[in-house]
Amino acid sequence: MPPTQAHVLVVDDDAEIRTLLGRYLDSQGFRVSLAASRREFEQKLSVGQFDILVLDVMLPDGSGLDICRTLRERRSNLPVILLTALKEDVDRIIGLELGADDYLGKPFNPRELTARIRAVLRRGNGESPVVDLKLIYRFDGFTAEPTRRRVVDAAGEDIGLTGAEFDLLMAFLQRPGRVLSRDQLLDITRGRDADPLDRSVDVLMSRLRRKLGDDQIFKTVRNGGYQLATEVEGPLAP
Repeated sequence: MPPTQAHVLVVDDDAEIRTLLGRYLDSQGFRVSLAASRREFEQKLSVGQFDILVLDVMLPDGSGLDICRTLRERRSNLPVILLTALKEDVDRIIGLELGADDYLGKPFNPRELTARIRAVLRRGNGESPVVDLKLIYRFDGFTAEPTRRRVVDAAGEDIGLTGAEFDLLMAFLQRPGRVLSRDQLLDITRGRDADPLDRSVDVLMSRLRRKLGDDQIFKTVRNGGYQLATEVEGPLAP
């Protein structure tokens, strides 16, 4: 589905922000639904189909972090962009650990949010430039399938990576043996420059290591970044 046809669910208890985002995203060609609380979010999710969730961390009847956690426990692949107050670094990090695909600090420019939404949707639709959809990759008993945007283990069990985790893994699989800095990884996977305080890559690496169940697959290079420390077979024809 092209990003301009995507259905966005915005969850924020600030009526002014909801109205602003609803009007702006609509003007950019998105379908938009709005919710002011976790209760409204659950109601809309139960009856509607959405392509991406824009979620405020602080809600009157719960936390956006809890919503993100619940979605991932349900094994939902609904992409999530968190909205956080400018200084809520801890919430941003926790949100990424819980499976959010991206975050944006308040106050923000609606154009920046729109760019983030489109980038996440492109990744989810297999339009990321780091992925060759016709090929597969094998490493350490795992198989990465770009066409289906999934990774399976030796027994054929789905690992259940989020879109951001999958893109990070593909960055390494397509550059085996190379040490990739945090700035390079952020540019490859998110298409934007790094903030000196941005820890999103580190959090994603921690999530990826945990899901693959082997800390030795990736090597942390001091003052350098990260390196895939296992052999890669591929790209191969499926």
